[in-house]
Amino acid sequence: MLSSRRLFLLGFLLCAAMLCIAGYFQFIDNLEPCPLCILQRVFTLLVGSVLLIAVLHNPKILGVRIYGGIAGVLALLGASISMRHLWLQSLPADQVPSCGPGLNFMLDNFPLGDTINMVLRGSGECAEVLWTFIGISIPGWTLLAFIVLAILSISQLFRHQ
Repeated sequence: MLSSRRLFLLGFLLCAAMLCIAGYFQFIDNLEPCPLCILQRVFTLLVGSVLLIAVLHNPKILGVRIYGGIAGVLALLGASISMRHLWLQSLPADQVPSCGPGLNFMLDNFPLGDTINMVLRGSGECAEVLWTFIGISIPGWTLLAFIVLAILSISQLFRHQ
């Protein structure tokens, strides 16, 4: 059985890979991320940060459970954002919300709570499917990764050392 530290490292490496792939799509393939994509990246970074801290700290059982719980909750929040994104992509064209302002504009001109609310409601650019692999879009793959991260993290709550 893998140690908690190795499982946390595995999760951190998955997060790092997700962020590298997102960077590739943005900077090499020139796919501009929508606000929901950016929010998913933020949660990937948060989960990865918690997992990296857990690797470096190498805690005992209580710490393992705390880090696992925090990373698990963050991964589930990321998964819910991915599900919202997939739902927007599944809407018929006549039901897709209109395109809204960019994330930078919203952050500059609205309170943070209003900005998060607007991002979670989604907009037209979030409904576009710009890339697929075996019929699954980017938020679909991100959802699968968040589910893996959540299972890996939450499993640490029930670990006996």
